[in-house]
Order: sequence, then C-alpha cells, then structure tokens
Amino acid sequence: MTRLTKFLQQKIEKSEKLLAIFLPAGYPKLQSTTELAFAIAEAGADLIEIGVPFSDPLADGPTIQRASMIALENGITLKTILQQVATMREECSAPLIVMSYLNPILSYGLPEFLRDVRSSGAAGLIIPDLLPEEYLNFKSHFDESGVGVNFLVAPNSSAERILTVDNLTRDFLYCVSLTGVTGARQSLDRGLQNFLQTVSKIARHPYLVGFGISTSQQAREIARLCHGVIIGSALVDLISRTANDAEALTAAKQFVYEMKNAIAGV
Repeated sequence: MTRLTKFLQQKIEKSEKLLAIFLPAGYPKLQSTTELAFAIAEAGADLIEIGVPFSDPLADGPTIQRASMIALENGITLKTILQQVATMREECSAPLIVMSYLNPILSYGLPEFLRDVRSSGAAGLIIPDLLPEEYLNFKSHFDESGVGVNFLVAPNSSAERILTVDNLTRDFLYCVSLTGVTGARQSLDRGLQNFLQTVSKIARHPYLVGFGISTSQQAREIARLCHGVIIGSALVDLISRTANDAEALTAAKQFVYEMKNAIAGV
C-alpha cells in the first residue's frame, strides 16, 4: 500500500470528502507555486496537483492554456518544477501529485524523470494523454521506480474500459465530468450521475471528479456521488483577476476554504 493510498483510505474511513486542487507550476510568477501550495493546504486542500505547463495542452481549456503560456514565458521547466516539489514537500501537509503530458516527460527522459519524481517526494503522477495500452510499454520503468500513475476515465468510457483502467491505476481514478477540455462551467453534464454510478459498481479504487467544477454548489452536488472533487480552472481564473501576490494568496485561501466547507458532511 502506498502512502497516498493509505492517506485516501483514512479520509474515506472518516467519511470525509476529498478536495484536490490543481495549480499550474510557475503561475502567475515563477516562484508562486510554492506559496500558493502552502496557502491552499492550510485552507483545507487534501491533495494538490502540480501541473507541468506544456505548449500543446490538448485536454486543457483556455484558462489553463493561458496560465501555461505565462508560466513558460516565466521560464518554468520540468526540472525546476521537481525542485519546487521537493521544497514544498518539506512543509506542505497535502500530498503533491505531478500532472504532466507525456511529451515533456519523454523529452526529459522517462527513467531520469521517474528517478527525480521519486527523489522529490511527490506522491504520484497524472499523465492525461498516457493511454493504458501505451502505459504497458513503459510499465517496467514505473514498477522499477516505484512511482505510480493515476489514470483518467470519461463519461463515454465503457464498463470494460473502466475496469481496465481501475486495474492499472495506482491510488485513485480521475473521473472526467464531461467530454471536452477543462474549464469552469455554469452547468454539469446530465449524464454524470449515471457515469459515476457505473464507476461506483466497478472501481476498487477511490474516484475523484474533475473538469468544469466552478462553484461550491456544483462541488457539493458532485461530492455526493464520489469520494472527492478536483478543481483547477475556477481557482486559476480567480488568481488571474488579483492585483498582486498577497491578494492572490488571500483569494486562493478563501476559495479553497469555501469549497472544502461546501463538500463537508455530504
């Protein structure tokens, strides 16, 4: 059992809904991620996804795309991100998960990347464009490193596909709430409940829901159907409207506090 699996199980045994927050590394400034991670962990975030900016983010909507471009202009690199993760792990109470597209990882060198992820203290990986079939080609490297991948399933995933992904995922399933890209939305897909009911019957792992959650009411509604929610674009959009670092930290903490309270006790 990994430490992240144990952490998730402890939360679930206490009937506590999980709140995972996505932060694009290097945004809005090169060193912003560390302070933001500390702030949102203090405000109640259970997991923090550290996003690796990429020039061709196929699964990301305009908010995350814009943040990624700014981060790249700031000079963020994958090596810098892993160094920041190592620093954050020293004091951050929430487990840190590195979320990256496959291309930057392969450019870095998969064995070297996995070695440095392990050294950083990150709790695991999410690689949105790594298909299970492709993962099997690299599985020996992951097994050797001890670093696990947490896979995604979508509303159009068949029951057979969900079972396959659940068998391969390390600690949890990332359930995409809709087909399409990330981004805050005013309403949620009508088929989400049916999708999550199917997942609940199949999955052995905890399952969290992300993509499109923008309000505390949406978070609360979805939390009733799963073990937790993942929020990214809504917070990034909020940060983009702040005037300075201090205002960004205050806004982020308040946002996370409200979201955590919204899903408590459901």
